Amino acid sequence: MILELEALTHRYGDELAVDDVSFGLEEGELVALLGPSGCGKTTIVQAIAGHVRPTAGRILLRDRDVAEEPPEARRVGVVFQESTLYPHMTIRENVAYGLASRDIEAGRRAELVTEYLELVALRDQRDAYPAELSGGQQRRVELARALAPQPDVLLLDEPLSALDRALRERLREEIARIQDETGVTTLFVTHDQEEAMSLADRLVVMGDGRIAGDGTPRALYESPPTPFVASFLGRSNALPATVVGREPLTVALGDREITLPSSDRSLPTGTPVTCHVRPEDLSVRSSDAAGTGGTAPLLSGNVADVTDVGRRYDLTVRIETGDELVVEAVDDPPTAGERLAIELPRDRIAVFDADGCERDRRAVATGVESRPPVVPSDE
Repeated sequence: MILELEALTHRYGDELAVDDVSFGLEEGELVALLGPSGCGKTTIVQAIAGHVRPTAGRILLRDRDVAEEPPEARRVGVVFQESTLYPHMTIRENVAYGLASRDIEAGRRAELVTEYLELVALRDQRDAYPAELSGGQQRRVELARALAPQPDVLLLDEPLSALDRALRERLREEIARIQDETGVTTLFVTHDQEEAMSLADRLVVMGDGRIAGDGTPRALYESPPTPFVASFLGRSNALPATVVGREPLTVALGDREITLPSSDRSLPTGTPVTCHVRPEDLSVRSSDAAGTGGTAPLLSGNVADVTDVGRRYDLTVRIETGDELVVEAVDDPPTAGERLAIELPRDRIAVFDADGCERDRRAVATGVESRPPVVPSDE
């Protein structure tokens, strides 16, 4: 691997910011480090870059532990959330500054500056100053400056968060193109699930200073390993239920029993569980009939709210247990107060035991991992 973190831990005084984090990046991989604010993402970036000395653990770059080395001794390029361009330098001078600490002959430095300004389509602006460029152009200059020394790893710490949505989307495409053309191993740090899922080969999802999930975007979305990942990565409805049968796994939601496809784990009868299901996987019927409904179980309820969000309608439905579900509808939404039935797809329900949910929430304090979920197979 190009980059490996082994049991990385860091404290700010008595505050535990990063707790026993281990993951790696293969050469040419683009990995997104994803999580909410305060989960430890930036501390990890600062530790890799050399601006924070971790309390414990190892940081391996090409199999060499660099945890105690200064930033200039590491082949790491960084683009931070806030602009770090020097306003008194031209664009060409800013990019060249990233090469100043490298033992590179002057002629070669000029070639690299030109090469990377061409890569970000800013060669014609090389004599401009940062204030003369748009926010998106400034981000591209910072990319060129970070890439010009040809680092082993490129760190992008929330590089798009200060930009408007349209510009973020354009720059996201630019980052994907540049990473594909250069093949540089990249760690992209973000709290934005859409950015992470659209860009990354793999996601490392952080929660409360620990890794909550590690895998491809599709795998983590469809088969979340913890309740935190199910709730954070996209949207998820969580319903309390109870195991009433083991082979096959059967759970009771109120007075409705739902038999799920085979799973790799059995839970004792009477175990309290939480069922997670995505709003887009649910569908509604204009009927108050509830039961088995053919191959998919139905839950009856009343529409509590209808929200028009542009490309879809979000229906909030209060079912007979008193719990509420959000269901996505594309057109012809029902009206508030209307009674209907929600169809549950058996193979899209992830089931977590209640004790596992508690351990997921207190993992930082105890160091105990959550149990894997019961995710029914599609077979």
